[in-house]
Formats: sequence, C-alpha cells, structure tokens
Amino acid sequence: MKILFLTENFPPETNAAATRVYERALYWVRDGHQVTVITSAPNFPQGRLHEGWQNRWHQTELMDGIRVVRVKTYIAANRGTARRTLDFISFMVTACVAGLFEKRPDVIAATSPQFFAAVGGWLLAAVRRLPFVFELGDLWPASIVAVGAMRPSLSLRLLEKLELFLYRRAACVAALTHTFKENLISRGIAADKIAVVINGVDSWRYTPQTRDQNLAEQWGLGDKFVLGYVGTHGMAHGLSNILAAAEILRDRDDIRFLLAGDGAERAALLAQAAKSELKNVVFLPPQPKAMMPKVWSLCDIALVHLKDTPTFAGVIPSKMFEAMGMGLPVLMALPTGEASAILARDGAGLHIPPENPEALANAARTLCDDHELRNRLARQSLAAAPRHSREVQAQQMIQVLEAAAQGRGGNAGGNTT
Repeated sequence: MKILFLTENFPPETNAAATRVYERALYWVRDGHQVTVITSAPNFPQGRLHEGWQNRWHQTELMDGIRVVRVKTYIAANRGTARRTLDFISFMVTACVAGLFEKRPDVIAATSPQFFAAVGGWLLAAVRRLPFVFELGDLWPASIVAVGAMRPSLSLRLLEKLELFLYRRAACVAALTHTFKENLISRGIAADKIAVVINGVDSWRYTPQTRDQNLAEQWGLGDKFVLGYVGTHGMAHGLSNILAAAEILRDRDDIRFLLAGDGAERAALLAQAAKSELKNVVFLPPQPKAMMPKVWSLCDIALVHLKDTPTFAGVIPSKMFEAMGMGLPVLMALPTGEASAILARDGAGLHIPPENPEALANAARTLCDDHELRNRLARQSLAAAPRHSREVQAQQMIQVLEAAAQGRGGNAGGNTT
C-alpha cells in the first residue's frame, strides 16, 4: 500500500507525535508498504531551526526507508496563540500544495496535534479524490482551552464545527485513547468508523540499562535518587508543581528532580528555580532522539505530569510506555482517567493527585526510602512493557489505513486495542 502521511513534527524532533509517526512508519516500510511523510523543517519546540537545517520550500530525504518531504512554514515557538496559529496554517497550506505533486497514494492520513495538519490532509484527499484517515492525537480545540490559551468565543465555536466536519468527512478516525472515541460518539460521530490505536513503546529501543556515569557526573546525579520528567515543558504539563515539591524537599540532599527537554514554559521554570535557589532541580537541555535511553538511564523514577483539568483525564502520555520499557516505576500526577487505569492494571507505579506538591513530595520520599516497593514497581513496569508494543500498534494502524483505502471505513471501529 502507498501511504501519504501529514505531520508537522517528525524526527529529529522528539515530541510524541514525531516519535509515534516515525516509529510506526518504520514497521510499515519493513512490511513492504511505501510511506511518504510530509512535514516541516525541524524546529519544535523552540521555534528555531535545528542545527544544519534550512526552511526551504521543498526538500526531500530518505530516512530509514521513509520518504520525507519537508516544506517551508512560518516558524514560531510553541507558545502563545497568534504566531503559533500562523505556523499551523502555513504548514496546512504548503503541505497540501506539496501533496498535490506526490505520486498518487492509496490513502492520505494526518495526525493531530496540530489540528490544521488534519485540515490539510482532508483538503488534499478531497482534491485528489482519495480516502482520508484522521489520527486523533488530541481533542483540539478543547485542549487549548484547557491550558488557558483560548477562551470560549465565536472563533472557538467555529473551530469546533470544523473539528466535527473533519471527523464526519474522514473515512476513518484513529483515536489514541478510548476516551477520545467516547467523546466523538457523544457528539454524533459513528462509532464504527472510529478505531482506537493507543501509544506504545519500541521494546528494542527502550530497555533497562545502568546509569550512564559520564552523563550522571556531568550533571551532578552520580549518587542521587533521581525523579525524571523527560519531554516537552509546555502549558499543559504544569511543571511548576515539580518545583514546588522540590521546595518541600530542600532538606533531602539525596533526592533530585531532573527536567529534560524544552518547551514554552522552560524559561519560566529556569527563572523560578533560580529565584528560589533550588539546588535539587536539574535542567537537562534538549537531547537528540538517539540519546533518550541514556537520559532515561539517569532516572530512578519516571515522572508523568499534566495540569489538573478534566480534559486531560482522557490523555495517555507516551512517556509512560518508554519508562516501562526502561523498567522504571512511574509516578503519575494527572487527573484520574485512562492513563491512571492502565498504570493501576499494570501495577507499574503510583498515581497521585495533579498539581499537589505535598503529594508529589511525599511520594518522592516514599519511593526513595522504600527499596522493596520501588523494586516491585520496577519489575511490574518492565513486565507490562510488551503489552504496549509499538509493532503491534503499527499493525493495528495499517488495518485502519487499509480499511479506508478499500472503502471499508465503516468497519474501522473493530480495530481497537
């Protein structure tokens, strides 16, 4: 099958959407499918081109068997609304135009976030009279309202109408969580066209390993108990809560909080930590994808963290599966929902209330001091990892794409995890 996939984020970017599309596509190529990805020049989340890249109108490369087409966009940092929206819309336009000149695929797919990539995918599919698959990675625009980036307004209502229009016009919708599917059904979208294909982990890429001593010594973590947050430092993640917990734990010199990555809130977090003179918080700058297992190796505990808003009860952060692959206990601070249910079922860690620094500090003390508990959670976390195989989910996603390509979109709902 020939697949044309639109995603604004793709390696060397390391956010969840980039990783998900890339890792699944590797399996599709291995199994004989032809995959073309239309994306932008790497710049997320800083809004600066990665070293060695240019923001050209059209550039192509072959990445591990995947044909990658990069188009020019208006580049903006992952913060604010106006400039970021221009970024989104520019990708929608240039990706759609580039797609017109690609060899005719069997199916066109696009992933959210960001939402306008899906708009571009639908437009391109409509013009070329091809089936369109919407991979729903985020309930947008609900998620931007949840983080306070947008308030209820006429423009929001229009965006919601466009959102529903895309769901209805898609041959299939591949939702990343069951909660997303339930949301769409409650809003009138046919259940049989919605599949659920959740995030997962490449077990060969993320495996238990001893702490990288060179990296640990470089950042003063050699003999410390490390709780690590690895990922985007965005408005949705509520990471100031981690700094508040670090304040409470000033007296525990054996405990360190590691924040690895970048994002809209990183500068503010650095300033807050400096103002409070937090010596127990370490900020590791963004690292290339190949370094991620080494970064995880620094951690004794994986922090999975989101703001306390009902919208995020239906989110399943992909970093929890990477942590499982590494054999790390997960300390989850987000609203009770689908992710916490998976964590409880797998016995892979502890769930605490979000944006509650006392609860986070108490859990950090407990996990540091109770070796038996920590070791048991680590064993259960590693044992659960194969249940969240990226390879299996790549196969499930191919079934969705094939159903759309063959005109069987109404059967997609049977392809669920």
